[in-house]
Amino acid sequence: MTDETETLARLIAAERARGARPVSRLGYFCAPFRPAEGPYSDRVIKVYRALDDRARLDRLAAAHDAYHALLRETGLRVPDTAFRLVPMDGGLAPVIVQAALPAEQMMRPQLQAAAPDDALALMEAAGQAIARFWHAVEGRPERIGFHPSIRNFAVAGGEAVFFDTFPPLIGYTRAEMGQLLLLFSDSRLMRTVGPLLRGRITAIQDEWYSPPETVVGLVGSACRLRPEHAARFLDWGRDFAGRAMAPWAAEIEAGLAAPPRLPRAWTATRRLLGLQGEPNL
Repeated sequence: MTDETETLARLIAAERARGARPVSRLGYFCAPFRPAEGPYSDRVIKVYRALDDRARLDRLAAAHDAYHALLRETGLRVPDTAFRLVPMDGGLAPVIVQAALPAEQMMRPQLQAAAPDDALALMEAAGQAIARFWHAVEGRPERIGFHPSIRNFAVAGGEAVFFDTFPPLIGYTRAEMGQLLLLFSDSRLMRTVGPLLRGRITAIQDEWYSPPETVVGLVGSACRLRPEHAARFLDWGRDFAGRAMAPWAAEIEAGLAAPPRLPRAWTATRRLLGLQGEPNL
């Protein structure tokens, strides 16, 4: 155990014992926390389920490093992020240590409170990040995805900051990613019952690997969050498709003929399993 992983192990144990309040409960995989003091007080700590499978974890660590590097290569703003394997719970837990962003920069609460024109400016910032990513990776041989939901962005100075690096959406087949979604779910019920719903769980990822669906998903989230502005969000999305996502414009425009809705199968699954958070918001 290195000095850093030993420090992280002690910190996580202390935070658990203290019952620290997470900075968000919107996540599927974990509830991240920010230490109140100490060397990590300027960091958000994301602790994922420990496994006793070193080969799988080593592959995950390599994929995370590759994905984090890719995000930055595409020109996206991404906080300083480190991936560590920390001994705990009888195995090794993936732990992400990420530079904390000011709460007031989170896109979701900004969008909830924004005037209509300001809300569209937030959408434009997120949309430009989506377009930048997909144009940059077009033609690459690996299976690469992107999960640009509103809750995974901060926006500062008119520019989006993307901070979701787990699971690393690079190099995994659809079946393998479906397995990761089950393995690392924060819900014990999901891990128990999930295999019976494997098809539904595996399908969660499909939007992340589709350039047009990531834009449609973003607009759908905004429409559900601020339904009174749905028409303006739809207009923005159709215009944005032609301006910034030309190779996929027809599919995006078709998906925005009406306010997009979440798949019933997924919302029913979340309800059945009691998953925390609000999907795709």
